[in-house]
Order: sequence, then C-alpha cells, then structure tokens
Amino acid sequence: MTAAAELVFATATEADVPALVALVESAYRGESSRAGWTTEADLLDGQRTDPEGVREAIGDPAGLVVTVALPEDAGSGPAPLLACCQLQHRPAAQGPGAAYFGMFAVSPTAQGAGIGAAVLAHAERTARTVWGVERMEMQVITARADLIAWYERRGYSRTGERTPFPYGDERFGLPRRPGLEFERLVKPLGG
Repeated sequence: MTAAAELVFATATEADVPALVALVESAYRGESSRAGWTTEADLLDGQRTDPEGVREAIGDPAGLVVTVALPEDAGSGPAPLLACCQLQHRPAAQGPGAAYFGMFAVSPTAQGAGIGAAVLAHAERTARTVWGVERMEMQVITARADLIAWYERRGYSRTGERTPFPYGDERFGLPRRPGLEFERLVKPLGG
C-alpha cells in the first residue's frame, strides 16, 4: 500500500471525530472489517466506539489521539485516515508510570503493509519522549490469539492479568459468545 516513511502523524481534534469513529468501526465490526485481519466480527456485533467516547479521548488532558494519513495530494484535499491510536498517561505514585495504548485501528484495506507496526512504534516513541514513561500497557481480548501474537512479536508480554468483558454495556459491543475477557499486555520502553 505505502511505505511507512510516508505516513503523516497528527494529534486528533474535534473535527476528526466522524472519521475516527468510521475508521475504528470499519476495522473491527461488520462485513467491511473482514477485508482485514483485525476484525472482531465473529466475536462481537454492535459498535466498537461512538462519537462521545472518541470526543472524551481527544479531550482527555492526560492523553491524546493520534491520526495517521498519507501526505495531502495537491488539489485533492486532505487524505483519508489510514490509522489511529489513543495514548493515555498513567503516572505512578513514584516515577513516570506507564502509557495506555488503545483505540488502535488500521483501515482494513491498508492492513498488512506495515502501517500498524509504524503506528505502534510512533506511539511508543511519543509516550517515551512526551511523558518519559517506562512501559506501554494495553488490553486485548484473549480470544484474539493472532493479535496477541502480533504484539508479542513487537516485544509485548502477556501478564496473565485478566478482566471480564463488560457484558450488558452496549457501548463496547454485543458479544456473540460467552466467556470473553481482556488480558493486560505490557512492554518496557527503556531509556
């Protein structure tokens, strides 16, 4: 699709909310998500996010949402979003703490071209340089063995710390099966 070096990273604003919601939904829910490998369509129906949740993430003073696109093509206006992620600083009582990595999505038609790895690397650099954090943390649905393996290849470790999926809260989707849960993954970011 594109070389990762061509990607344009920016901090999301209120104007990006509709495009971010559409991107996240397309990467995880419904038939359009099946064009990529990150789909959760076999596990969950309903929404993955909503405008209110995205606005909250954008407005969080302890975090930021990163948008990723190709450079603008002269005369054709802004390029569509290819990917996004959310970073949230979680300071510790002693020391710089961690950054939480979430709302990670790559357009299904752009998956498999190295964009996800480039976004993750950018997020890690940003967390380290902006907040000086020692580690990145995230939650992944344990049924997503392929996704967990992708993160493990990038230095993330499974912690064994699990939390149940929020059954009954439609803001997070409608589970298609019982027993869904999240596992916390962690990666030390070093100096």
